[in-house]
Amino acid sequence: MRMTNPDFARTLSLLRQERGISQRQAAKTLGISQALLSHYENGAREPGLVFVVKACDFYNVSADFLLGRTLSRDGTTILDADTLYDVSDERDNVLRGSVLATLSKKLVVNSVGLLFDLLSKVGSKKAIRAAANYLSGTVYILFRHLHRASGNENGDFFNIREEWFLAGLPRADLLMSEAEFVDALANVGKDTRFPPLDNDSMKAAYPGTYQSLLQIVHTCGERLNGEMASHLENTR
Repeated sequence: MRMTNPDFARTLSLLRQERGISQRQAAKTLGISQALLSHYENGAREPGLVFVVKACDFYNVSADFLLGRTLSRDGTTILDADTLYDVSDERDNVLRGSVLATLSKKLVVNSVGLLFDLLSKVGSKKAIRAAANYLSGTVYILFRHLHRASGNENGDFFNIREEWFLAGLPRADLLMSEAEFVDALANVGKDTRFPPLDNDSMKAAYPGTYQSLLQIVHTCGERLNGEMASHLENTR
């Protein structure tokens, strides 16, 4: 039976890889067999409290961090979104050496912020989670391709096997996340009132960031229409 907390398995595996030791070495220190540690890291078995305490001591992290309840290794709980670091708050926040990168980043950051604000008004936690999974999965894919192209030898940084990555497992996850997002929106309560999405209402509600979303909508539309037209022309 799969364990009920996949964050634990993922974090346990990443902490070991971060330390640069094998499962056999970690298992010996933690006083269990390599096979049992493999089960824990794969999420096939759920450990007892004694093991959790040993793992926390060995990796010098809190139980809350190991269980995925906080992003802070010392157990500090993020009480609200305002405590998270926001790069957009930095003064003179410009990516060095590239105006294009800075402009592209702002378009995406502004649009994503607007999207999540709209989702918060809809009030569907399932839709918010699905959107977060989809967007974070996209970042994961692009960063991993960048990591591979750089020739970095730290292959243990990622816990998804390279052959699975290259075969498209993360892209399959994007499709699942998109399906979950659509399903969540289709099943919001009948009394839910979606925020107005017409042009005038959006301009009034988001005078700063709506322009970024418009730019992305326009640019994507032009690119996709152009690609489709080119494909149709080549198939004639």
